[in-house]
Amino acid sequence: MLRMRLRRVGAKKQPRYRVVIAEARTPRDGAFVATIGYYDPLTEPATVNIDRDKATDWLTKGAQPSDTVVRLLRGAGIAVDLLPEAPTYQPKAVEPKAEAATPRAARPAAASAPAVAIEPETAVESPPTNSDEDATVVVEPGGTAS
Repeated sequence: MLRMRLRRVGAKKQPRYRVVIAEARTPRDGAFVATIGYYDPLTEPATVNIDRDKATDWLTKGAQPSDTVVRLLRGAGIAVDLLPEAPTYQPKAVEPKAEAATPRAARPAAASAPAVAIEPETAVESPPTNSDEDATVVVEPGGTAS
């Protein structure tokens, strides 16, 4: 599909654009079929020069203008509204899922997840301890430890 779009030319921080006809999948500054005008955004007011005959010819051949080029064409007085519009993406409306015929409370108990009874823990023996660490030292009066 052919697109009518801008191709950047000009030095660093001094953008100027050519309005070109190019294949939709080519890079921004890649190969193009024809040049139909130019756009200089740095002048006050911005300079737009588009060949009206070439633009209408390419539009009737089916070239789809980008959003920015549509704005520039309208500013130049070229009737873009009369041409068939390209189909735009419309997201599908999300429909709510259909609920089951019977409410959740009325469903049989077999259909729900089985209940698991949790039994209390039985007495668990404490792990063996090192007797040296827990040994108590008793000091008798007189200074001897037993």
